[in-house]
Amino acid sequence: MDEDPSTGRFAYAGLDRLIHERARLSVLTSLVAHAKGLGFGDLKHLCGLTDGNLSRHLQVLQEAGLVEIAKGYDRNRPHTLCRISAEGRRRYLDYLAVLEQVVRDAAAAARQDLVEAPRRGLAPA
Repeated sequence: MDEDPSTGRFAYAGLDRLIHERARLSVLTSLVAHAKGLGFGDLKHLCGLTDGNLSRHLQVLQEAGLVEIAKGYDRNRPHTLCRISAEGRRRYLDYLAVLEQVVRDAAAAARQDLVEAPRRGLAPA
């Protein structure tokens, strides 16, 4: 694979910082797994977030066009439905592809270290 000389081999520029944050990654993963969307309470439970925390992360994701939020009523009670947008799904899948490369690179480096460490007279860490 040809490397761009202006970027480091392990720079992983495709790790979208918006998605990479733990809570937002949890939200998007939950929504990808539920194509019809999730109610706010269910999403809060799946992600282990407080109401305020989830609200703030949803706002950030909505402003970026990654999620869609529909507010309405279910049996006369307020109901908020959250769904991943088409753009959100695309960016999430792009992010996963880069994350998979990170895992492959780390595994390859660990295997290489196991091979080379005895040659250097060192025990693998």
